[in-house]
Amino acid sequence: MTRLDMATLIHEAPVRLAPMASYTNTPFRRIAVQCGSGFTTNEEIDADGIVHDNTRTVAMSRLDPEDGVVAMQLLGGNVETLVPAALRLVEAGASIIDINMGCPAPKVTKKGKGAALMRDARATAGILRALRAALDVPLTIKIRGGWSEEHLNAVEIAQMAEGEGVDAITVHPRTRSQRYTGRAPWEVIADVVQAVRIPVTGNGDIISLAEAREMMSATGCAGVMIGRGALGRPWVFDATHETLDLETRAQREAAIGRAHLDLIEASMPPREALMQVKKQASMYIAGRTDVRPRRAAIFQARDVATVRSLFEAAVEAGLDPGVVGRQGVLAGAPNSAIR
Repeated sequence: MTRLDMATLIHEAPVRLAPMASYTNTPFRRIAVQCGSGFTTNEEIDADGIVHDNTRTVAMSRLDPEDGVVAMQLLGGNVETLVPAALRLVEAGASIIDINMGCPAPKVTKKGKGAALMRDARATAGILRALRAALDVPLTIKIRGGWSEEHLNAVEIAQMAEGEGVDAITVHPRTRSQRYTGRAPWEVIADVVQAVRIPVTGNGDIISLAEAREMMSATGCAGVMIGRGALGRPWVFDATHETLDLETRAQREAAIGRAHLDLIEASMPPREALMQVKKQASMYIAGRTDVRPRRAAIFQARDVATVRSLFEAAVEAGLDPGVVGRQGVLAGAPNSAIR
């Protein structure tokens, strides 16, 4: 089997949905692709859960052949679990294996996973070497600027990864210690681009195609991932959306939201569907009039029908003229989702 060429894949659709824990499941990924996203990446999957056949983790790893190219992101800290888990995901239909080296959550890093993999380049090189030897699909990684301001090693890690056969890299330029505060320093992305020959994707604080193009121009990165900026607004990937008149745009946004909720209901068990419908509906009403009490009511709802009724009421209420720009887009977007 011929391995996918990551440079070509990214070039064909350079702006794509970023992986977000508890959000980028099959319904969201499918809606994003329909709206113009390039290939997508699933929410992180813990390698331990795969090798130990955890019911929920295994369910998260299931793919629909209709979804096309999907990268499966793995969270792990050693060869013993990452390699067999990666092989299981390829068997399940993963087109690409992506290793999460950026999650800053203490509950993750204290186990030697996520951003902790950036602390020991030599040990991580051994993990990537073993994965590359075992896999016949592209191997990619998602990293941060470093562990802390005193340990900025994105360039070192990127060069090491390229040397171990990694096919592409995504860089979120903040450090693990910064988490999601402050400005995302694009110069870190530019430094990585200059240091390696493999494709580099930039990530961090992007909420529009215009900003994605600006990041690509400023840093030289081949592509851009949009995370929080796509929550409740997957049309961010569609260049034609902003050209529509306001009424048509509003109608289309509501229709996309309804289609997303439909997909959730159709593809998930009732209890999980209710939880997801609440999460996604609460994001689709960002910037709407009286959004706080409306969101509170959504999360208190006991059934999907009630959530959908509240969603429709928020759509009917219209936008809050006092909430605009980044404030409206990112209002309520959970930092904890971004990995």
